[in-house]
Amino acid sequence: MADVREGHAVGGDIEEPLDLVRLSLDERLYVKMRNDRELTGRLHGFDQHLNMIMSEVEETVTTLELDEETFEEIYRTTQRTIPMIFIRGDGVILISPSPLRQGHK
Repeated sequence: MADVREGHAVGGDIEEPLDLVRLSLDERLYVKMRNDRELTGRLHGFDQHLNMIMSEVEETVTTLELDEETFEEIYRTTQRTIPMIFIRGDGVILISPSPLRQGHK
C-alpha cells in the first residue's frame, strides 16, 4: 500500500479512499454491513456511494438470542451463497481485501 501524507500518494496512484476500492475490482473482498451481516465475494463494480455489485458471495448473518430459562446469550450464525448481489452503500461499515479476513477465522 502506498504511503499517504497530507493527501498525496507516495509511491502509487492512490489519492482518494475510493482508489483503494477501485484497485480491488475483480478481486475478492470482505464487506462488513450493518445488522451483523458479513459478505465475502468478487467485486464487479461500485460508485461514489459505495453501492456495489458482487458475485460468488458468501453471506454470514450473526444473530443474538436470549435463552429464556438461563438468560444466557446465544450467538447463532447463518450462512448462504448468493450468485450475484447489489449492495446499497449506506449499509457498508468496512471493506477489506479478503485475504486479510481469512486470518481472522
